[in-house]
Amino acid sequence: MSGIDNLPPLREVIAKHDLAAKKSLGQNFLLDLNLTAKIARLGGDLTQADILEIGPGPGGLTRGLLAEGARRVLAIEKDPRCMAALAEIGAAYPGRLQTINGDALEVNPLDHLRHPIKVAANLPYNVGTELLVRWLTPREWPPFWESLTLMFQREVAQRIVATPGSKAYGRLALLAQWRSDPRIVMELPPEAFSPPPKVNSAVVHLTALPAPRFPADPGVLNKVVAAAFNQRRKMLRSALKSVNPEIEDHLIAAGIKPTERAEQVGLEAFCALARSLA
Repeated sequence: MSGIDNLPPLREVIAKHDLAAKKSLGQNFLLDLNLTAKIARLGGDLTQADILEIGPGPGGLTRGLLAEGARRVLAIEKDPRCMAALAEIGAAYPGRLQTINGDALEVNPLDHLRHPIKVAANLPYNVGTELLVRWLTPREWPPFWESLTLMFQREVAQRIVATPGSKAYGRLALLAQWRSDPRIVMELPPEAFSPPPKVNSAVVHLTALPAPRFPADPGVLNKVVAAAFNQRRKMLRSALKSVNPEIEDHLIAAGIKPTERAEQVGLEAFCALARSLA
């Protein structure tokens, strides 16, 4: 028996179902159920929310979410080997867990969940950033989610909360901070996982803002930021020449020195530049 429910410890579950982690799927399983319950609590009150979980693996975080009172959990898992273990969790929490064996990039969660919706996941390393960018750049805002509680490599987590002037500052920080309030809420050493990754991990909690922090056209802002940081060593008047031939005038209009580099420019100034270009 584990400490949070009447199901077996995760090591027994992994042994029973022969769930050795696969590197090709970016799998690193978190085995301490007290830790998974703590991560679930970082998502706030779950009792009135449906939860989207990506990459549940043997179900450690899934059990934490259900034990902490989540109204319902939709768990999307690419690895068919994990489905039997997840079915055992579903049987222990009747009517509260739905599992889909599929690719999270191809499943529309709104077909299965009702609002309010929160996302909680120990994201597979190989798709984590792509999923985050998708969740931060929908056509309409506010998004389908109220909050994201996500595990990343610590280096990626630091890029999400980075400020101007730091090496970690870039497109991911701007996308996250424009429309959400991101915070690193927990760090974990490699030995917390099986197998241990080569890097430390961190949990980031992002709360969706009701409206973007500063007005800007999403497409223009994304284009400007991508071009600026693709050539981050160059001055902006050179890096953004392909965006608009009159870029120096637009930079000056936005209050940005044309000789500055992307990592020196804050979110508000990038939004002003996007408005000028639009």
